[in-house]
Amino acid sequence: MATPSLRIALISEHASPLALAGSVDSGGQNVYVAKVATALAGRGHEVLVLTRRDSPDLPPAQALGPGVQVFHLDAGPPAFVPKEQLLPWMPAFEAQARKLLRSRAPCDVVHANFFMSGLVGLRLQRRLQLPLVVTFHALGAVRRLHQAAADGFPPERQAIERCVAHAADRVIAESPQDRQDLQQHYELPSCQIAEVPCGVDLQEFKPGEQCAARELLGLDAQDFIVLQLGRMVPRKGVDNVIRALALLPVGATRRRARLLVVGGESEQPDDGQTPEICRLRELARQLGVEEAVQFIGRRGRSELARYYQAADVFVSTPWYEPFGITLLESMACARPVIGSAVGGIQHTVVDGVTGYLVPPKDALALAKHLDRLRAHPQQAEAMGRAGLLRVRRMFTWEQVAARLEAVYRRVLVERRRPEAGPPSGLGLLSPQVRPVTVFAPAAPVQRPAAGWGYKA
Repeated sequence: MATPSLRIALISEHASPLALAGSVDSGGQNVYVAKVATALAGRGHEVLVLTRRDSPDLPPAQALGPGVQVFHLDAGPPAFVPKEQLLPWMPAFEAQARKLLRSRAPCDVVHANFFMSGLVGLRLQRRLQLPLVVTFHALGAVRRLHQAAADGFPPERQAIERCVAHAADRVIAESPQDRQDLQQHYELPSCQIAEVPCGVDLQEFKPGEQCAARELLGLDAQDFIVLQLGRMVPRKGVDNVIRALALLPVGATRRRARLLVVGGESEQPDDGQTPEICRLRELARQLGVEEAVQFIGRRGRSELARYYQAADVFVSTPWYEPFGITLLESMACARPVIGSAVGGIQHTVVDGVTGYLVPPKDALALAKHLDRLRAHPQQAEAMGRAGLLRVRRMFTWEQVAARLEAVYRRVLVERRRPEAGPPSGLGLLSPQVRPVTVFAPAAPVQRPAAGWGYKA
């Protein structure tokens, strides 16, 4: 007997699967939602993606692919709003989401992405009696440790995450470090956590001939090309890569090193539209490597594989990183990678096998490993092959979708058991904490009641 298909609502309030990656609020979560939705649909499920309308030109609904519909919900102005400022609009988003889901055939499960989507999902869980699965993608408690005063999210975030995590039927940890952070910072029981990594599209990212890729991109065939690709924000540590470039030895026996930086708010690198590029340009000038650093600007998904294929090594040394999809993309193109030993990168990169792990903000350590790969191209090639094998074995979106489906079916079974009772944390997270109102009619944002939830 065939297993019945599911109707799944994926909520991603600020990260639309239709958005281009590389801009300030477009990155790994956009890719995750798009690829998970498509892979789940490929397994025979119907997927509804609920995201916020950030342009008046967007249609109410738009197909992402067979079996996947993206719904643009009205919540706040139909324009770009930084995700740090979106929390007050979540009651409106939830009202629109509830109206949409009630107007259609019932969903089987809600999978919320990010803490604000989790807040919306919590309300849908209660109002519509739907199982709730949450992927936070980044935890406010961890972000605050690394960002401190530079963290622009409201102080309610950590209380919301704690409340949502304990109320959800299951929380998805993207790596062993993510699981550990959930347990350490939010005291989440292990039984409420399911570990499912991110993935990579092996049709989109695959090995290619380096010389051909360089010729298409206008790059010198003899240069040692270092690639940095992703969102242009300080925590990604691009400045660390520039500092490492400045520390690389030069000489007649060494290949000339070049750094390509892909990402930004526009196709042509623009200091005004992407202030981080302005800061990085000035740093490169001060260090005397301005001519060796090339800012490419934002590129569409279809163009990214060519940059990975053209590179000798891909580098990503953020201060913290919940997962790091770009490293998987480079590994899928059979390129060695160097990543900072933080978050999920510690799990995706096998130090000394698929590349190297280095401390964040340690330009000297990074420079030493870059120079080693430059001097030993055969070792770099072997690491690239090892990375490709690791991705094929562990990190495809098809594997991710299969594991997520297993989580969905598990929570559905648990909810059908009379003895199971309601999911933990629905109203009382501890005997000392009174139930809180998650949403109420629109009003200015206040601190969470008793520090456990969001009250508007």
